[in-house]
Amino acid sequence: MSLLVVGLSHRSAPVSVLERAALHPDAQTKLLQDTVAAEPAAEAAVLATCNRIELYADVDKFHAGVAELSTLLAQHSGVGLEELTPYLYVHYEDRAVHHLFSVACGLDSMVVGEGQILGQIKDSLARAQDLHTAGRLLNDLFQQALRVGKRAHSETGIDRAGQSLVTFGLEQLAAGGEVGDWARGKRAVVVGAGSMSSLAAATLARAGVAEIVVANRTAERAERLAQILAEADGTDVTARAVPMESVPVELTRADVVVSCTGATSLVLPADAVAAAVEGRTGVPAAIPRSTGPAADGGVRPLPPTSLGTDENCPLDLSAAQAGFSVMGEAAVAGMDAATLEQHAAWVDNGTVDRREAARRAPEADAELIAALAATAAAVGRIPERRRPEPAAEAPRPAPVLFLLDLAMPRDIDAAVHRLAAVRLVDIESLAEASADAPMAADVDQVRRIVSDEVAAFGAALRAAHITPTVVALRTMAADVVAHEIARLEGRLPGLDDKHRSEITQTVKRVVDKLLHAPTVRVKQLAAEPGGAGYADALRTLFDLDQEAVAAVSRADDDSENSKNRGPA
Repeated sequence: MSLLVVGLSHRSAPVSVLERAALHPDAQTKLLQDTVAAEPAAEAAVLATCNRIELYADVDKFHAGVAELSTLLAQHSGVGLEELTPYLYVHYEDRAVHHLFSVACGLDSMVVGEGQILGQIKDSLARAQDLHTAGRLLNDLFQQALRVGKRAHSETGIDRAGQSLVTFGLEQLAAGGEVGDWARGKRAVVVGAGSMSSLAAATLARAGVAEIVVANRTAERAERLAQILAEADGTDVTARAVPMESVPVELTRADVVVSCTGATSLVLPADAVAAAVEGRTGVPAAIPRSTGPAADGGVRPLPPTSLGTDENCPLDLSAAQAGFSVMGEAAVAGMDAATLEQHAAWVDNGTVDRREAARRAPEADAELIAALAATAAAVGRIPERRRPEPAAEAPRPAPVLFLLDLAMPRDIDAAVHRLAAVRLVDIESLAEASADAPMAADVDQVRRIVSDEVAAFGAALRAAHITPTVVALRTMAADVVAHEIARLEGRLPGLDDKHRSEITQTVKRVVDKLLHAPTVRVKQLAAEPGGAGYADALRTLFDLDQEAVAAVSRADDDSENSKNRGPA
């Protein structure tokens, strides 16, 4: 059996794909159950965070395992296999161990060095244990990963290489300024009361915000978090809990909003954010797309166009920044399906033929060619064709509302990026910003720790692989000793207890001494790379029964599983 991981992360897939492939708790449970029910897999664990979805399994066939795990990921994520496959990565055996240890140390995180991943790995292991899908291999692997991650954080300065995703996000909102200076005195709304939202609330409280409003679908959790914030030492923040239905009202008073829920649909649509901004500034905030049904139940009309050359364009062109292409990819970001279809039809119908402006009469072309020839004759060369100066972007008004979306799938409509007086930072923009973030020198030291720990784990795994064979050998030797002592008693019936015991102990010592050196040496050899064959050699040399070896392995696995599951 061998370790296999199939997954995708912010390093292999765009955020739009990660968002669609996100697995909710129920989907993770079903995925684990279906994985261990599949033929190639004996154990399974899922590591699902805001920027990665990974399925770990102990498989007996590599190619069949990759095919099965990829198919299961596609089925349970709802993303077609053909679409998902280009973004999947596969790690096997030692490479899979190296990958998880790197993840545990924060080396593979969007913000290098962040420590929240350790809690997520712990939750992943606990879920697999509760569902009885983690056996000896995955229990040992994930527990060792947690130890490696803690070692990296305690022995190195990897914490200095990066911050939590929350801190990094707040720094992006502060646009390079000190978070404390930017946050001081602001009013904040935190949507959600899970671990990430709680960390965001505590970080904002330490940064000096004046008020924190916590909204959550479960009122008790929101109230508990608000109480903890209000009673925390070292802060002077007012905290209160509100129901989710009150979020639109609270937006009109808020300066900062952090959202991280497990919702499957948008928590803050663009029109709610636009209404909050209008309530703060008194200036309507344009939403560059259809915002859904109107109050009378019909379809809300699309905003009027402002440029006569783009008639019937379904975008609000007055909100478009300079250089914005109404036909480009950026134009359709955040559109709902109906508007996207209308935009595609508008482009396809070509209400304005953009090629017409490029067409010239033959006479005009002849004049240009003659002028160019005259210039070349006069100066001896053809003049450079200079690129046009880039158009200056229209300045955006200073933000009055700052939003941080840490959810996957997203809580806040991506169309909010194009609203005036709003700054939105989400997982996608964090991924772009983190790509240029500097890495600390301690990262190299952590990489060495990971390499050492991978080698040690592999050696222990290979040594453990031969242990059932060694146990079976010693069991066989003990049976031989017992059989020969029984024969001796038959041949010497008058042997007294004292002499019988002395003879028995002597024979056992001889057998133990004969087996000691070979069994110790074979464990050492088996722990080295390529040492898997020593177990087969031992079974062949001593003619050990394969079923006896398998029985020892099953007994060990049952004992390990019982220990990890705890009392029923």
